[in-house]
Amino acid sequence: MKIIHLSSSDQKKVRTKLKKFLLKRPTLQSVKDKGYIRGQNVFGCHLHNLCSQEKTRVPSFVEKCIRTVEKRGLGIDGLYRVSGNLSVIQKLRFKADHVSLCVSPEDLDLEEGNWDIHVITGALKLFFRELQEPLFPYNLFNDFINEIPDYYNKIAHMRNLVRSLLPPNRETMEALFSHLRKVIQHGDENRMTVQNVAIVFGPTLLKPEVETANIATYMVFQNQIVEFLLNEFQSIFHM
Repeated sequence: MKIIHLSSSDQKKVRTKLKKFLLKRPTLQSVKDKGYIRGQNVFGCHLHNLCSQEKTRVPSFVEKCIRTVEKRGLGIDGLYRVSGNLSVIQKLRFKADHVSLCVSPEDLDLEEGNWDIHVITGALKLFFRELQEPLFPYNLFNDFINEIPDYYNKIAHMRNLVRSLLPPNRETMEALFSHLRKVIQHGDENRMTVQNVAIVFGPTLLKPEVETANIATYMVFQNQIVEFLLNEFQSIFHM
């Protein structure tokens, strides 16, 4: 291999050109500001930060999963209960994160590649499970599981709690629970009752910040709260 020796003047010219090139490169922040690179992954994020990044109140990934399931999966047996292929779920997760970081989230097409419905539902559950803070915020956990004997007082209590949530939590919760009610309405086909849905989603959406020995007791409360909100959806979200 032939080695080329540059004179000191040529070396200076090269350094000058390289310096000019580097100075012309956009900063990371300017690239983010222009929308070429987004701030964070979809999975493992804080819901408020993701919605702020996307300028939405319900994450784009959540809306896409819900829309796809309602389009072609409501009648599938064991919907949300049957586990999808874990490696394919991770593949979808990687794609969602890559799209979020690099381009517009609208570019994620769940019809592309014919994603299996159980993979999509598995990815949606994983999204909620990996949120930095659950959909039901930690600071309201005890308020949500607070035992209120009178049924109508409990409805009012839950309605007030939901209204107190930040918009991303409240509207994402409404979108998800509205979707899950549609899943339950197709129970004759998919065999998903309100109890089954609550068992699947309870521990994912609602959990204490610090795990204790009361995990079995908490699980009962978690399931009951999700079941209650599903049964009283109209009274809690639309009154």
